[in-house]
Amino acid sequence: MPNVTIREDDVMIKLRSLRKSFGNQDVLLNVNLDIRRGETMVIIGQSGGGKSVILKHMIGLLQPDGGEVSVDNVVISTPKSFDTHTIRRKMGMLFQMGALFDSMNTGENIAFALREHHPELTEKQVQDSVTEKLKLINLVPEFRTKMPNELSGGMKKRVALARAIALSPEILLYDEPTTGLDPITSDVINDLILDMQSKLGVTSVVVTHDMASAFKVADRIAMLYKGRIIEVGTVDEIKNTTNPFVKQFITGQRNLPTGTGTR
Repeated sequence: MPNVTIREDDVMIKLRSLRKSFGNQDVLLNVNLDIRRGETMVIIGQSGGGKSVILKHMIGLLQPDGGEVSVDNVVISTPKSFDTHTIRRKMGMLFQMGALFDSMNTGENIAFALREHHPELTEKQVQDSVTEKLKLINLVPEFRTKMPNELSGGMKKRVALARAIALSPEILLYDEPTTGLDPITSDVINDLILDMQSKLGVTSVVVTHDMASAFKVADRIAMLYKGRIIEVGTVDEIKNTTNPFVKQFITGQRNLPTGTGTR
């Protein structure tokens, strides 16, 4: 696969020699990845292989054992420190199960970050922002009174997405956004991911093992295998890969072709 030189100014997120272990289990061994400004990068790989661990390093929920994470040429995460100001100002995250606050209604969930980080806003400004975010995920303003236990899995993820964009972040992180959803609802979420990129101009990082979703939303796809990124390419490049490990994953083969060595 051809190497494409990316200009420094075009890179929004850089992962350099990222390492992470939990006890005696090495999860990330040497992860290097450049994510371009305004693109949707999808990270694929086996369940439990460390995809979500990468996201948690990007948003400061985990600190690396080695290496660093940079956002817009600012180092935000090293083994010794976090830059929480940059993380909170630039990033929003859609967690795998939505992670809504059960004691708050939909509107209060979406408004939470606004009230936390912008106490100077009036209540009208907060409510206007909630209405705006509900419209972005194609829900009517009256939806704000719904409680999380009244919502389906797909609706919870839509509300969680509205909460993630409440502070107008430049970067959106999606952790398995279609997990547990039926194919039609999954496609609604995929369309919202595309909408967020086109309407808000965000840089998106999507972790998934749902290849239909990956092929629909991605500008580029990175494959994580045994703690390292082993291939990065466009959707067409990944579909036509000659790498046996990538091919095995995207086609769902249980076994590698005969004669393929291990790494």
